Amino acid sequence: MSTRAPAIRLAENAGKRATIGDVAAAAGVSKATVSRFFNHRERLLSPDIQTRVEAAITALAYSPNPMARALSRGKSRLIGLIVADITNPYSVAVLRGAEKACQDAGYLVMLFNLGNESGREREALNALASYQVDGFILNTLGSGADVVDAVALHGKPAVLVDRRHLGMQADFVSLDNAGAMALGCEHLLDSGYRELLYITEPEKDVSTRRERTAAFKACLSGLAPQVSGYVFESEVDDTDNLDFTLRGLLQRAGSRCPVAVIAGNAVVTLRVAASMARLKCSFGAELGFVGFDDPEWAPLIGPGLTTIAQPTDEIGRTAATCLIERLQGFDPAPRQLLLPGVLKVRGSSRAY
Repeated sequence: MSTRAPAIRLAENAGKRATIGDVAAAAGVSKATVSRFFNHRERLLSPDIQTRVEAAITALAYSPNPMARALSRGKSRLIGLIVADITNPYSVAVLRGAEKACQDAGYLVMLFNLGNESGREREALNALASYQVDGFILNTLGSGADVVDAVALHGKPAVLVDRRHLGMQADFVSLDNAGAMALGCEHLLDSGYRELLYITEPEKDVSTRRERTAAFKACLSGLAPQVSGYVFESEVDDTDNLDFTLRGLLQRAGSRCPVAVIAGNAVVTLRVAASMARLKCSFGAELGFVGFDDPEWAPLIGPGLTTIAQPTDEIGRTAATCLIERLQGFDPAPRQLLLPGVLKVRGSSRAY
C-alpha cells in the first residue's frame, strides 16, 4: 500500500473556503482524524496520516474556524466587555488592562459601547450573548434593573467595574473612592486651602459619583467653621452656571482664605479648565485644584494639574482575572476589590 500523500485537486475549490471535510477527503481520512490533528492528539495518528493531513492543509490553505472549534467544546473563549462611554479615558485604560489579561489567558474580548445611553444596556447584553460569550465584564451606567435581569436571563458570570448594580450579586472591582477622596482633601488642607468645592457630574444613581460625594462630605465633617465645603453638579451643556459658581468661589479667595476645587473625573476636569480659561484665571496662583483621573494632558495645563491617578490597568486586569477564575470553576462568594489611588502632586495645589 502506498504511503504517498494523494494529489490535491485545487481547481474545484478555487475561490471557495476549504472545509474540514475538504481536508479529510484530500488526505483520504475521516473528519474525526483531521479534528484529532488540530486538537494536538498526534499520538493517536500514525506518521503517514499526519503527513497526509499536513499536506492537505497546506495545499488547501485551510484554517479552522476558532468559533466553531470552541463551540464544539462548549466554550467560545470570548468575553463580552460593555463600557458606558468609550470616549472616557478611564474606559479606554480599563479596556486595555482587561484585554491584556484575557489575551494572556487565551480569551478574546468583544466590546460594546453604550455611548452613555442607559436604554442600550439590555441590547448590549443580548447582542454579546448571541455570540456565545462565556461571561461579561460590565462598566455600565449602573442604574435600572435591565442589566441585573438580562445577566440573570443569560446565566453567564459577570464582573462589575467601577459602578455597582443594586441587587446584583457579582464580583466588583473599583477604585477605593473613600480612600482616594481622603488623599485629595487631606493634601489640599495640608497645603493651606480652607474652602473646597467638589464638582461632579450629576449623580443620577451612579454609584461611583454617590460614593465620591459622600466621601467628600465625610472628609470635611467636623472641620467647620475653619474649613467649608460645597458640592456642585456640573451639567454637560451648562457652562454659564459653572462659570458663575467658579467666579463666586474666586471672589471669596484671598491670602487668608485660599480656595480649591476637586473634580470628580477627567470629564469634569476639562470643564473646569475651560471655565478657568473663560474667566481668565490661573490654577495654583488663584485656584487650587485636584482632579480624579490622571490623563496624559494633566501635566500640560497651567502649572500642571494635581491628580488622583486610578490604577486603571490593574482594575481591568483584576476584573478579567476574577471572571476567568469563575469560568475555570472557582466559585467563592461575590468579592469586592477596592484598589488604592495615587496622588500626583503638581503646581495646581501649591502650598499657602
